[in-house]
Amino acid sequence: MGLVVQKYGGSSVADAEGIKRVAKRIVDAKKNGHQVVVVVSAMGDTTDELIDLAEQVSPIPAGREFDMLLTAGERISMALLAMAIKNLGHEAQSFTGSQAGVITDSVHNKARIIDVTPGRIRTALDEGNIAIVAGFQGVSQDKKDITTLGRGGSDTTAVALAAALDAEVCEIYTDVDGVFTADPRVVKKAQKIDWISFEDMLELASSGSKVLLHRCVEYARRYNIPIHVRSSFSGLRGTWVSNEPQGDQQVEHAIISGVAHDVSEAKITVVGVPDKPGEAAAIFRSIADAEINIDMVVQNVSAAATALTDISFTLPKTEGRKAIDALEKAKDGIGFESLRYDDQIGKISLVGAGMKTNPGVTASFFEALSDAGVNIELISTSEIRISVVTRADDVNEAVRAVHTAFGLDSDSDEAVVYGGTGR
Repeated sequence: MGLVVQKYGGSSVADAEGIKRVAKRIVDAKKNGHQVVVVVSAMGDTTDELIDLAEQVSPIPAGREFDMLLTAGERISMALLAMAIKNLGHEAQSFTGSQAGVITDSVHNKARIIDVTPGRIRTALDEGNIAIVAGFQGVSQDKKDITTLGRGGSDTTAVALAAALDAEVCEIYTDVDGVFTADPRVVKKAQKIDWISFEDMLELASSGSKVLLHRCVEYARRYNIPIHVRSSFSGLRGTWVSNEPQGDQQVEHAIISGVAHDVSEAKITVVGVPDKPGEAAAIFRSIADAEINIDMVVQNVSAAATALTDISFTLPKTEGRKAIDALEKAKDGIGFESLRYDDQIGKISLVGAGMKTNPGVTASFFEALSDAGVNIELISTSEIRISVVTRADDVNEAVRAVHTAFGLDSDSDEAVVYGGTGR
């Protein structure tokens, strides 16, 4: 038996009973002959509570101290889990991200992993111990400050450790039984997927599916680390994410892998932009300089009488104020007329590698939205994805309509959500 990395989300370790249940599962893996490294998130809603507390103390907390505060949640989880494992008669050692050798850049609150040097983890494993690592955190390469990886960063920590330790698999434990064809909280008849390619999973993750973080899947694909998404509340087999099906996994690739949705984005429209070379570049350079990621972009055809056009793009709601400020500063240089901000939007995405070779998918997608009375504001496509922006109030109905239209509804039991938010 080889080395296994297991990651447990906040809902899995939300209370003492949950921690003891997770400890038993870890010990069972150890008894089966595996070397086990565990990455753990903060308990339940601890991170959100710490964020709220910080905002009460300071409206704009300093990045360094904010990271120092947020990493406390994972340190609590790792220590309690190590205690629970020792009570079951096995040795466990807990490590912070920096102790585990997770080296990052210096961007506080959303750092990226540069390297992993897991010397202390290897030593603990060689001594026969179970290693417990605090997820979501690392240490900056230059200043040696504590950093955090952003939302869902524990998934990335787990995959990065799995790659550095040459693990057989990275198991991501959550509160659903795997990756589903849609969010089971929205579509009760969503089906669990037995196997999905890295390519399709990347599209689902970037389109709003919350089971796996996009960066985590990207890292796993780069280092070819199979991911097994499972529930910590049941013993059922979950979803395998890898380059190729393994063993008795489904071999034939489905036309459509799933329907994802996202209501965490906002839309900015830059009104009255001169229709000449360089204007769009200036707009998006100001956004890039503010370190803001954008998603969908649409430019209207310019009006013949005015030679002016409108450019719309979507971005995370949390970056909306910063983007508006950056564009206002660049207004004189660009020469646009005004800005419109809309945070009552939602994105629906249809994902599947099979759509590349199956005509009619696009038509069926838009017919399903039309039949549901859903109006479309923006459209974006790739070879394996179609995304549209609609009103936020229409998202759930649109997801259910598209899911049904493509025959993805399950004929059997409804999908089970054991608790929490899926992370």
